[in-house]
Amino acid sequence: MKSNLTAQERQLLKEVEAGKWQPVKLSPAARNRYVQAARDSLRKDCRLNIRISRADLKAIQKRAVDEGLPYQTLIASLIHKYAAGRLRSE
Repeated sequence: MKSNLTAQERQLLKEVEAGKWQPVKLSPAARNRYVQAARDSLRKDCRLNIRISRADLKAIQKRAVDEGLPYQTLIASLIHKYAAGRLRSE
C-alpha cells in the first residue's frame, strides 16, 4: 500500500501510535461545531466547468500522478488553497 503521508504527517502518526498524544475532552457544543465544520469542508455540492489548454491538462495530470492523486482532486485542492489564502498567484 502506497503511503501518501508527508514527513510531518508520518512523524505525527508515529507520535500518536506511541501514545504521546491524548484526546481532548470537548463540550457537546464544541464537538458539534467541529463536526459541522468538518462536514462543511468535505461537502462538494457545486460543479465547475472550465476550459484549459491540452498542455496544461497534461501537465496537471502528470503532477497528480507524481502526487498519487486523481487530477480532479489536485485541481480542487489548489482551488481550495487559493480560496483560503494559502496559495498566492505570482
